[in-house]
Amino acid sequence: MRSLTLKQLRYFEALAQHGHFGRAAQACAISQPALSVQIRELEESLGTGLFERGARHIRLTNFGEEFAGRVRAILRSVDELGELAMASRDQLVGRLRIGVIPTIAPYLLPEIITDLTAANSNVDIQIRESLTPILVRELADGRLDAAIVALPVSEPSLTEVSLFEENFVLVRPVADEGKPVPGHEDLREMKLLLLEEGHCFRDQALSFCNIQSSRPREMLDASSLATLVQMVGAGLGVTLIPEMAIAVETRSAPVSIAHFRDPQPSRTIGMIWRKTSPLAKQLRQISEVVRKTTSARA
Repeated sequence: MRSLTLKQLRYFEALAQHGHFGRAAQACAISQPALSVQIRELEESLGTGLFERGARHIRLTNFGEEFAGRVRAILRSVDELGELAMASRDQLVGRLRIGVIPTIAPYLLPEIITDLTAANSNVDIQIRESLTPILVRELADGRLDAAIVALPVSEPSLTEVSLFEENFVLVRPVADEGKPVPGHEDLREMKLLLLEEGHCFRDQALSFCNIQSSRPREMLDASSLATLVQMVGAGLGVTLIPEMAIAVETRSAPVSIAHFRDPQPSRTIGMIWRKTSPLAKQLRQISEVVRKTTSARA
């Protein structure tokens, strides 16, 4: 068997992740034919196929599934060597991959990136927006260095650092402005619009209203807070959003904002990273920069 190269393994990882040659090539910043050649050479070196190729999608073979787990471990170890070298310097230098959940990213990222770049001018900050379970999995696989999410995540392998607390507000049609604010029991009987399954903010809203997620619902759920607010503006119901989203999401919708009586629904925003990361000290310093950014914003 010919020697395998790290380049081939990274291309394989990208293809396994995206399940599509075009998207994998784009992620690797190479042409699709070049990626195909590298994957074919990798399969020839191994003497067996890694992917089942269909007309629209590809999927891993049984051997490919097992191979993928070994490749992720290898690439994670290689990346940690680079992190170890970075950690030995006084300042962060190189690539820093940070994940952010969708109910935070649009509202805090511009200021966070500005302040992180100012504090670490030699760092190439790369942002990945996705749902918490995906970010946690990519952290474990070494595809991310840290993530900003709602806590707790409760993964034994991850360090959790609290950044700030944030309340939720009620968004309702502008005609309801000035009316008494409903309690969580009242919300259970209203047309409550929520984010789709998979968003932790959905689970937090359901928990406040004491609604079981398995309860049949008449309304369609949305994929973003922006859509929820627009649906409220169209008179389809009411929703909850985090305070940080008010300015952005309500400026173009005929809605009113109401604050709940204490105890108000809220969430804890924090930063997470692998306990084994060589960058743990630097990541804690970065979490302090993020905390100061959000404190100044409040």
